[in-house]
Amino acid sequence: MRPYTLITFLALTILISACNNGEKKAKKDSTDNQQLVHSIPSPAGTESSLPSLFTDKNIAMLSWVDKVNDSTVRLNYSSLLDGVWQQPKEIIQGENWFVNWADFPSITASNGNLLSHILKKSSQDTYSYDIRINVLPAGDSIWSNDLPLHTDGTESEHGFVTAFPYQDNSFFITWLDGRNTVGHGHGNEHAGAMSLRAAAVSPSGTVSNEVMLDDSTCDCCQTTAAITNNGPVVLYRDRSEDEIRDISITRLVNGEWTAPKTIFDDGWQIKGCPVNGPKAAVMGNSLGVTWFTAANNEPKVKMVFSADGGEHFDAPIIISDKAPIGRVDILMIDTKNAIVSWMENTENNARLMAMKVNSSGKKSDPIVVASLGASRNSGFPQMGLVEDKIHFAWTDVNDETSTIKMAYTLLDSF
Repeated sequence: MRPYTLITFLALTILISACNNGEKKAKKDSTDNQQLVHSIPSPAGTESSLPSLFTDKNIAMLSWVDKVNDSTVRLNYSSLLDGVWQQPKEIIQGENWFVNWADFPSITASNGNLLSHILKKSSQDTYSYDIRINVLPAGDSIWSNDLPLHTDGTESEHGFVTAFPYQDNSFFITWLDGRNTVGHGHGNEHAGAMSLRAAAVSPSGTVSNEVMLDDSTCDCCQTTAAITNNGPVVLYRDRSEDEIRDISITRLVNGEWTAPKTIFDDGWQIKGCPVNGPKAAVMGNSLGVTWFTAANNEPKVKMVFSADGGEHFDAPIIISDKAPIGRVDILMIDTKNAIVSWMENTENNARLMAMKVNSSGKKSDPIVVASLGASRNSGFPQMGLVEDKIHFAWTDVNDETSTIKMAYTLLDSF
């Protein structure tokens, strides 16, 4: 055999071997992934959507919305017991709710006391709705429903609620408030900008200590919050006068809220709201924050750690720059490690991803949790930690019918 023929033969052999190994690795990765993610029955039936998953230590609760008929919708919830989601219970139903893929009801528990919220139309205008809270004190069997959170009385937008258990069995709650936008139109002049507010809610539904945290924020991105050892922190998509919409933080320190501060200067200038807020999680004073940005037309999901409750942040870690959509979530599993989830586009649809991230910047291989639609109807997937399992919930849309799917993966899968 001539030398160049031998070289060609060897090269082809190596190439074929590499291709076979690559195919085997791809098949192995796919098989391994299928073994890592375990589907579990969902408590929600057909025509269900908008899951909100709350987990705290060994407690897990899921709320969601379903259709009663063409004009009536209902908020339900279920609890996880011995790894099984229990029969759903109704919280409230109504005919004049604001039902939206990005601004949706939630449920929270605080030492046996439950708090949920809905969005109720206040006029015929599209973005005119109020936040109404529902409470179930520990030991009671009947919800107190349709209670006011804010009392400004304006026919404006109020929503994007975040609630957490707080001191004295109560709740900390934050939201976007459009009372100053009345007469200025949705998402327009700064003279009537969206504001960020917070308050405390007692187990009986009494609202106290309402405060404005920022007088100009992005109009329709989710808020997020965490209760550090130092006190509550709130993070959100801010809005500058020249339409820079990066992520900011404000902290309650010695009874006073700090001035809002950008956690990282992405410099994302965008005239409209991207409908993609941050998510935060905490372990003591170790705070993790993840968010989506498309600054310079380069979509990315990023994450940062803070070791002092959000006063200072490390350099951002790139979670994904491979066609991410955002719609992020995060869990702190200890003071140095977090699990981040996000959605990213595929050739035909989208998929829900999850990854373990260390404060050093080290990242695990990502896990594909599920394939799902990329449209708004898929909503914002949810993630929560119960013992050694990470639970996921998302809306699956098929032939114009939506259902909530659920799965889990073991923490040591990462």
